[in-house]
Amino acid sequence: MNAETGISGALAQRTPDERLAGIIKLAVMAVGGQGGGVLTGWIESLARAQGYACQATSVAGVAQRTGATIYYVEMAPKEEGQPDPVFSLAPASGDVDILIAAEMMEAGRAIMRGFVTPDRTTLIASTHRALAVSEKMAPGDGIADADEVRAAAEIAAARVIMGDMEQAAVQQGSVISASLFGALAGSGTLPFERTAFEDAIRASGKGVEASLRAFAAGYEAAQNPEDGDAPSAQPQAKPGTGAKGPDAALKKWEALAARANALPAPVAEMALPGLRKVVNFQDADYGAAYLDRIETILARDSAEKGHELTREAAKYVANAMAYDDIIRVADLKTRARRFDRIRTEMGAGDGQVLHLTEFLHPRAEEIAGMLPARMGARIEADPKWMARLDRWFNKGRRMRTDSLRAFVMLYVVGGLKGWRLKTHRHAIEVAHLDRWLETALAHLPDRYGMAIEIIRCRRLIKGYSDTHARGLSKFDRVLEGAALVAGRKDGPGWVARLREAALQDEEGTALDGALNTIRSFV
Repeated sequence: MNAETGISGALAQRTPDERLAGIIKLAVMAVGGQGGGVLTGWIESLARAQGYACQATSVAGVAQRTGATIYYVEMAPKEEGQPDPVFSLAPASGDVDILIAAEMMEAGRAIMRGFVTPDRTTLIASTHRALAVSEKMAPGDGIADADEVRAAAEIAAARVIMGDMEQAAVQQGSVISASLFGALAGSGTLPFERTAFEDAIRASGKGVEASLRAFAAGYEAAQNPEDGDAPSAQPQAKPGTGAKGPDAALKKWEALAARANALPAPVAEMALPGLRKVVNFQDADYGAAYLDRIETILARDSAEKGHELTREAAKYVANAMAYDDIIRVADLKTRARRFDRIRTEMGAGDGQVLHLTEFLHPRAEEIAGMLPARMGARIEADPKWMARLDRWFNKGRRMRTDSLRAFVMLYVVGGLKGWRLKTHRHAIEVAHLDRWLETALAHLPDRYGMAIEIIRCRRLIKGYSDTHARGLSKFDRVLEGAALVAGRKDGPGWVARLREAALQDEEGTALDGALNTIRSFV
């Protein structure tokens, strides 16, 4: 007698109350687009094909991300002459046999809600990350610690099966639902043979071969959990580093690259990517201006300290020179490789049409910044004109860049690089860059650490529109605090604390607290 017959026979001899206690309860927690509904459909089809009564439900929500959903399945052997059991519509805390999490933080959410318990639950989870909205909104590094979730899982679950199911599926040209289905089969928690799982995939009739390959990868990961997070043996393609373009432009680039490589090794390592960024942002002449700034800082740096100041400046000066204006945003939104990336991420085939809607929300400052330097400055200083621009432009705009009209509009704006250096926005950015570097270098040579921390504060300024304005405000406040501790030996440490506090929350609450602390002892 095989395992299936033994389990089914034993269940058939139980009383109704015993049969109710033997219901298998399975929950799937997935993010929108991961195929949680497909996975649930396969599980339901599998159970019914094996003679089980089964019910599947789902509860959608947007608390974590767009479309985080709980799918719930209950199944039990179906006996002739007996009515089907009455199943629950949703999982209950402490009453789940198998929990499948299609992403690491979904596993954490399941543990927090009590769906994973050490007396009964097998937890099957993918270790990859799909960042939550709260993680993306953090001004600094808001990514939650996946190791903490793994540690909690080891305590909370009776058995843990983890691996990068997303990568396993992608390598086979499929989606994570198939590899998770394979991991479920490989876990042995359901009383069905592997062939029954595979038959459920075949019965769906969609993407069968790719799904079966991903299923096999997930099955292997569950059977050999020590290899679940092993790196892929397949060679990974390296991004090309060679520049392309007209011969004249290539000669300019090669001269600039040689100039960057001639810098001290620690500086050159950071300066070459910085040079590439600013040239891509504008042109080779702009790249030469970038190297001029780096070489000016290098002349005042110290070889004994490993040129740490210039190395940091090479990174943050590049970020400052490649600021996000309307021209850059439009340019990035109309690049061919962006459309290719989106199609790949969405899994769109060659014969499928993809509709892409861009949301634009320019402030009056962005519009004034596009004007000639003097005109833009006059308009920005005039409250009435700024109110007009705000009324005309500061509204949410949705543009379908898969349509010709919207694409051409953004493409034309993105092609205005030649105009950028004459704009009011560029004049503002150059003036701010000069003041920032002057403030940092003023601490040399005696307060080298303070100069480095001032350079690193440029990390606070990023993004476009309101995001850029908030970052700029925090930058100014941190530098105000830096001025209060400039003469102290522990000054650099306090500046670092201020910067990290500014990155903790969008509102700047933590930064207010840190500034109040400094004011209390200065």
